[in-house]
Amino acid sequence: MSSQAHLHETTRRKGGPVNRTTAAGSLATCVIALAAAPGVPAHAKNGDTHIVGQGLEQTIDCNDATLLVNGTQNKVTALGNCWAVTVMGSGNTVVADSVTHDITVYGWDETVFYHNGSPIIWDRGRELGMTNRLQQVPG
Repeated sequence: MSSQAHLHETTRRKGGPVNRTTAAGSLATCVIALAAAPGVPAHAKNGDTHIVGQGLEQTIDCNDATLLVNGTQNKVTALGNCWAVTVMGSGNTVVADSVTHDITVYGWDETVFYHNGSPIIWDRGRELGMTNRLQQVPG
């Protein structure tokens, strides 16, 4: 047996050939099913608030949207309800009336206090050995 014939014999797959019409039909069915599936409703609103800088002091209305603070030594008072609060940098302080979904903190020496809500608390800085303060406080 020649080496070419041997190669052909050892690489032959089991089973019959794939019918391209069947494969295309299955793919089309999958695409249609995904397009028809209802999406997960978004709870956050447009108009998220971004505060970026150093040493800023601001009072904002969260308006059920997400508050994102990025920088150093910023002090933010968030009135109303925030969908979520995300803080990045170092030495930032956020005091929120209410947070619905989550509080996520990256960085070091960050403080986020909230009065109402049951948000998911995700302290990414602490995972890396940094110290942050995230907690519910009386209103």
